[in-house]
Amino acid sequence: MSLEISLLGALISLFFILVLSGTLWWMLHPHAFVTQAAAKARQSVLAVKKIMVPTVGLPHTERSVELACRLGRKQMAEIYLIYILEVPRTMPLGVPLSDAEKEAEAALERATQIVLLHNLPMQKLIHRARVAGDDIAKLAKDMEMDMIVLGIQEEAGSHIDPLNKTANAILKIASCEVIIDKLPSS
Repeated sequence: MSLEISLLGALISLFFILVLSGTLWWMLHPHAFVTQAAAKARQSVLAVKKIMVPTVGLPHTERSVELACRLGRKQMAEIYLIYILEVPRTMPLGVPLSDAEKEAEAALERATQIVLLHNLPMQKLIHRARVAGDDIAKLAKDMEMDMIVLGIQEEAGSHIDPLNKTANAILKIASCEVIIDKLPSS
């Protein structure tokens, strides 16, 4: 009895081995199941399209710009850079504040450079207000923001209230999600 291998028989057996191997691999490597809560959380983050970032040009607020960009990168969220010029109640809101305005423009320019690194759409705004926190929350509501990312830093030696007055006001008034990035005092 001679052993002859036909081409058709070899192809059929090769196909059978591949199908069996694929089936075994599929059985031994099950897909990770995502819970409904995890899927909902992921979807809610991906729904964020407009992120407001108040900045004052200090490292902790520049870090909040970076954080906002990373949070909005996947969905190409628009970043709104806001600088609030607090005008004392003893002065009219429209009073010229050339030094403060130059500082605001410089802070927004540094923040702009961070957003440009991420190629995200952005808008900048210098806004005059009496109380920064109240105005940030009101602007966020008026502009229909999905999120505010706020960087704060604890004042050296101040352990009474780790959140500053601006953060407290935003947390009380804001109608959108607020993320606070608190850097420790150095």
